[in-house]
Amino acid sequence: MNDQTINWLEEVEKRKEDLIATTQQFLQIKSVLDPDTARDGAPFGEGIRQALDFALKVCADAGMTIKDVDGYAAHAEFGQGDELIGVLSHVDVVPEGDGWSSPPYAAEIVDGKIVARGAIDDKGPAMASIFAAKIVKELGLPLSKRVRLIFGTDEESNWQCVKTYFQREEMPTMGFTPDADFPLIYAEKGLTDLTFRQTQEAYAAQQLPSRADAEGKLIALQAGLRMNMVPDQATAAVQPVSQTAEAIVERYRSYLSEANLEGQALVEDNLVKLSMKGVSVHGMDPSKGVNAGTELVHFLSTLRLDERAEQFVQFTERYLYRQHYGESFGIGHSDPEMGPLTLNTGVIEYATDGEIVFRVNIRYPHSQPYDRWEPILTSRLKEAAFRLEVVEHFAPHRVDPNHPLVTTLQRVYTEHTGEEANIIAIGGATYGRSLQVGVAFGPLFPGRPDTAHQRDEHILVDDLVKATAIYAQAIYELAK
Repeated sequence: MNDQTINWLEEVEKRKEDLIATTQQFLQIKSVLDPDTARDGAPFGEGIRQALDFALKVCADAGMTIKDVDGYAAHAEFGQGDELIGVLSHVDVVPEGDGWSSPPYAAEIVDGKIVARGAIDDKGPAMASIFAAKIVKELGLPLSKRVRLIFGTDEESNWQCVKTYFQREEMPTMGFTPDADFPLIYAEKGLTDLTFRQTQEAYAAQQLPSRADAEGKLIALQAGLRMNMVPDQATAAVQPVSQTAEAIVERYRSYLSEANLEGQALVEDNLVKLSMKGVSVHGMDPSKGVNAGTELVHFLSTLRLDERAEQFVQFTERYLYRQHYGESFGIGHSDPEMGPLTLNTGVIEYATDGEIVFRVNIRYPHSQPYDRWEPILTSRLKEAAFRLEVVEHFAPHRVDPNHPLVTTLQRVYTEHTGEEANIIAIGGATYGRSLQVGVAFGPLFPGRPDTAHQRDEHILVDDLVKATAIYAQAIYELAK
């Protein structure tokens, strides 16, 4: 068959019933991280192992060569040649949560959509890429490169799957992940999870003067759960000193009213208990949310507090209150391609006789490298006896817009959609960055709602079919 005469969409339509049924079966496996059933060969639990086995069987039945890397990841390969084209997807999903209008693992078709946890992230697209590879293989098209479908198993947690896989297996020459947006994501910011920690000993060593005029003593404050989310809840406990509990409560209620914020104040066991509601958004764009933690600290700045709380409040006010881009730390930077460095204060923990901890997520463009901003941040933290701890760090990832991987995928997308294939840079992280030369390519078409990680997650059947056709041509064009 001449590659000029192939109608890729028609080839998918011939296999549409099989594609839909196999995708539904795949989605019916609850492949959520489950440490209780973890074992050798199934490091993340039985459900994920079952999903991996299912994907591998579909590939094996299509005549691809299978390799399992101890259950951390696996691949299916066909074609020949020295160069390797990688397609990297994942079989694990986030927990289903509540409020679904159809069962999250039934994979029912409702109004032309397959509704299930993992439908768009990433089991639907993973199956689209398997069927795409099957089509290339079944058509017997001549290839000069090998094609390898790589399946990860803990993309939704710590990426131990791809870390382990690439310690043992060949790095593809180039490749893509079907786990983001069309047209194409070619650049991703650097990503760091950091802890700012002040111990009781480090605080005491500063020998700050004590306060005789405190209105209250801050006993505890807690906000947020995850570094990469803006906290939508915060609580604090204040012990009245020279100010009455009732007066502090009244001041807080007035503050909430004037600032148009939601919260509560009550007196319990001679402590004033304060709570604040914020608006949670993803940490890659913290300015779109309302940080309940820093907003609550902002109120505390209106009280005269004990000396340790005073230092904590002043530090927060100066560097973190409504500071989304690291400007006050002196690390702010905006890049015309990747956008600004962003800073999200995801977790705040204060204990009067214990530690003060900020858990922070910083995402930075390639033109503001980590080695440039990290020493500046560390010096600012030292001024208030905080130390910096790096929890996780991914360097920025970028593929040259003129690379054949990018230009080929752009052309394929345009041929199928008739739309210009603009390239995108993001603050998030996709498996694209685990490849030396890798991009994210679909499956979410422009204008479609992104239901990943939400209730009633879904993919339109028509979009699944269309994405499969795009992936089939993409695999062929890259490997021919």
